[in-house]
Amino acid sequence: MKIGIALALTVVLASCEGRQSVLSPAGRDAEVLANLFWWMLGGAVVLWLFVNGLMLYFSRIRRKRHSLRVAQWFIFMCGVVLPTTVLAGLLIFALREMPQQREPGEGLTLRVTGESWWWRVEYWPDGADEPVTTANEIRLPAGSRSEIELAANGVIHSFWIPALGGKTDMIPGRVNRMSLEPTAPGTYRGQCAEFCGLSHAHMALEAVVMAPEEFERWLGAEARDARAPEGAEAKRGKQLFLSQGCGGCHTVRGTPATARVGPDLTHLGGRKSLAAGMLPMDRQSLVGWLSAPESIKPGVNMPGYDHLPPADLQALAAYLEGLT
Repeated sequence: MKIGIALALTVVLASCEGRQSVLSPAGRDAEVLANLFWWMLGGAVVLWLFVNGLMLYFSRIRRKRHSLRVAQWFIFMCGVVLPTTVLAGLLIFALREMPQQREPGEGLTLRVTGESWWWRVEYWPDGADEPVTTANEIRLPAGSRSEIELAANGVIHSFWIPALGGKTDMIPGRVNRMSLEPTAPGTYRGQCAEFCGLSHAHMALEAVVMAPEEFERWLGAEARDARAPEGAEAKRGKQLFLSQGCGGCHTVRGTPATARVGPDLTHLGGRKSLAAGMLPMDRQSLVGWLSAPESIKPGVNMPGYDHLPPADLQALAAYLEGLT
């Protein structure tokens, strides 16, 4: 029994840390939710201790027949007064905290659209006529509240970055909104929290919180066209990218590839992960993804390029890795 309790406590305590833990907040909204959780847990513990303490007292310590008046008093206090008092206090506390979750953003606006099974991300800088588009990764400035518009294409998704805030549904034909105020720079993991199909569990998201000056530099670089490939292998990879029809689904700004079916690849090599959080962004992962995407993400719409010789796959990967 002692070993079982120790193992259970180890699992519970281990779940309180990490970049996807609701109990390891890195933003104002997540702090509110974590605080609310601890208060609710405390209220539940108070109720549990009081009710079970009384039951232990009357069943083990003071074992005798009690009058009807005592029984009625026990039921009224434990079943009505105490739960009502504790739950009312928790409700008041929660209602005072929740309006902060609805505050509007202070300047930065971005739209995240749930696709199958990846995330389209569009930034709208002040005064911009067109968005700065990326995919499967959001970047936010620390210390300010950003406005996030949420949409979906085809099926319902749910946007959730536990370390930064709560969940908001993404519904086709409707734009929901939320705002996040990250406080600690770092890289955090998001996840679709609504079952959306075959690769729902493989629909993750990297959230990078940056210092404001660093974020402005990143956004300015992200708005520029793709870098020209360097080296013979990467240049051949660009030719393969265009000749193999990759531009029929993807955009690489500054090239003839302008389609919007799949993720924007203009600065793919500068992202933290590949395939919506499934793989690290490196040459080996790119080759594996290009050759057999279905084996990594079941149901993905992207065709595999395993018909290409290994040298061509390496060239394609070299070109994509250089898109920073």
